[in-house]
Amino acid sequence: MKPKQTLLIVGPKGTGGIDRYITEQRRYLEDRMDVRVYTRYTAPKGEGLELAARMLLSSLIAVVLFPFQRRPDIVHVHSSHTYSFYRAAFFTLFSKYVWRVPVVLHIHGSSFDDFLATDSRAVRRLQSLVFDAVDDVVVLSEYWRGLVSRLAGEEKVHVMANAVEPAEYDPTYPTDPVHLVFVSNLIERKGIREFLDAIEILESTPGLDFEVSIGGRGPHADRAEAVAAAHDNVSYLGFLSEEDKRDLISRGTVFVLPTYAEGLPIAMLEGMAGGNAIVTTPVGSIPEVITDDRGILVAPGDAEELARALARLVSNPEEAVRMGRTNRAVIEERYSWQSNADELVAMYAEAA
Repeated sequence: MKPKQTLLIVGPKGTGGIDRYITEQRRYLEDRMDVRVYTRYTAPKGEGLELAARMLLSSLIAVVLFPFQRRPDIVHVHSSHTYSFYRAAFFTLFSKYVWRVPVVLHIHGSSFDDFLATDSRAVRRLQSLVFDAVDDVVVLSEYWRGLVSRLAGEEKVHVMANAVEPAEYDPTYPTDPVHLVFVSNLIERKGIREFLDAIEILESTPGLDFEVSIGGRGPHADRAEAVAAAHDNVSYLGFLSEEDKRDLISRGTVFVLPTYAEGLPIAMLEGMAGGNAIVTTPVGSIPEVITDDRGILVAPGDAEELARALARLVSNPEEAVRMGRTNRAVIEERYSWQSNADELVAMYAEAA
């Protein structure tokens, strides 16, 4: 029997979407390939100099230990922008020129477009070295393909959207009352501040019947807790396990993510898998997925526009349910992990 190809997946641990992607990637590929995962470096905690020092130390340890891994047949490196890319550059160049194996670079990250537009000659040179070295580049949408192809070349760039497993969600499509759900890191970039402002606006609007569930941790947790304490129909749930998160999303009517910057957020796809209408912003790849029959797009940072969009769906629950059912079908047809895994295996075979 021919031995399975050995795949080494390289990426950060504890970084939300990328971490979840790597977990599922291993799960859906391990019956087809000999899969190993190198996630020694984590998202450090702290602020200012402490954060920088922890990030540098974590990265140095990961770089020093990487050459001691067993040489695989193919390496799949997950990367975002700035520091994430600098780490990924070492893993990519070492794998290509020392191990001499095919390398796939997988671009995530909300601000990779800004990173590509850097004025730094040194960073631009590093970007060119990395994209010249890799055999394939995976991006999340046509938007990112257009940007990355300028450096990598169109023939190397593959569009593979993030994926979820629809069978893990059991939509209930509640309308009595409409259930608004926010599950993400409670940081400014995810739009939690605007969402909490919008809740306050909705609470002061007569005739609206709704409930709100907020899951996640972060700098704005105290305010989320305060808003929940002030209103009986608002719950702040704190950190959620994957199982609890999927259960909450399945009980939602509208998934809210008023984010400032994204690639293609897995959280949004999870909301769609749970049968939710989506209220989000037209950033990154989101407009390629959320059309008028699937949700509402609002300007980032505009709490009043967000409140109007939520009020529209709260007042018209049938519209929200129609969007939610459409979204569930879209996930089953286009964003399931099974089809994603098939594409990955085909790409690896071609690269090898």
